[in-house]
Amino acid sequence: MAEASRISEARRDAVFARWVIFSPARSRRPTDLKSHGPANPSPGPDDGAPKPSCPFCLGRESECAPEIFRVPAPDESLPWRIRVIENLFPALRREAAPPAPEDEEPVGAGECAVRGFGFHDVVIETPHHEVRLWDLDAEGVRDVLLAYARRVQQLAEHPAVKYVQVFKNQGASAGASMAHSHSQMLGTPFVPPSVTSRLNCMKEVFERSGKCSLCAVVSKDILVSETHNFSAFVPFAASYPFEIWIVPRQHSSYFHETDQDKVLDLAGLLKSMLQKLCKQLNDPPFNYMIHSAPFGLSSSCLPYTHWFLQIVPQLSVIGGFEMGSGCHINPVFPEDAAKILREIDSSV
Repeated sequence: MAEASRISEARRDAVFARWVIFSPARSRRPTDLKSHGPANPSPGPDDGAPKPSCPFCLGRESECAPEIFRVPAPDESLPWRIRVIENLFPALRREAAPPAPEDEEPVGAGECAVRGFGFHDVVIETPHHEVRLWDLDAEGVRDVLLAYARRVQQLAEHPAVKYVQVFKNQGASAGASMAHSHSQMLGTPFVPPSVTSRLNCMKEVFERSGKCSLCAVVSKDILVSETHNFSAFVPFAASYPFEIWIVPRQHSSYFHETDQDKVLDLAGLLKSMLQKLCKQLNDPPFNYMIHSAPFGLSSSCLPYTHWFLQIVPQLSVIGGFEMGSGCHINPVFPEDAAKILREIDSSV
């Protein structure tokens, strides 16, 4: 059916309980939807030389916040392949005393304030300034994902940390303050409200159907690609155009417990999805987030908690309707976005 004649449709998803309005009349053809400017214009080949103002580059380690650990280069030609460091400008501070329940200071009806304790770390994904995550080989992307898992496991052992959000901001309009390829994680002393809402929605689906929201077989209409261990698809009620979820095909609650062999499988699929988005959407700014389970979750909750990785290209501006209602308007039906992405050759 031609896009111009398609009727708007509202869909509710089974993970976030969000309503999304699909309105193709608000856009040109789905294939015409592009980023207005690439996240990193003309990256070009890397000459190996550090950039004058980038502390993440090789040889400028002393300009960064303290290092937590590093992953060595496989051939020892470089002193490191990946570095995990403290954030120089942390949103939460590890040196603060962890809050106790009795520390909650009432400031109004139902409001409270506690000390800003937590962990805010940076993962420098490559020593080279011009190399993007999807420029790495699958083993290189795997090592970045394993660095995430290693650091999440370390933070899980801290009794005051309840949740760790792993995320990547690519491009200034997606929130990146540094052009050098990196990602971040925040360990919080509370479970964020969106995580609680996600778990409540998935619990509701499980109690009603006896099934995990993300264990259901993915419709071929929204599937982009799959491997033995993971499926990549545009979600049925995608909040954003060309949004992609990568989900383990076997039920798994915690990202950091993924087997190393499966992480390589995930790395290859993540690399492919980022390449597809780059080719189709003119190297758009994007965010990705790993949605995992909170630490210390009761065993009774595990059957309906299923981790996944969400990729969101930044192609539109969130307006007053979205902010006020919590509903997003997406100009591209998921089935159309998935078909376009399936047909793109992600090989270099």
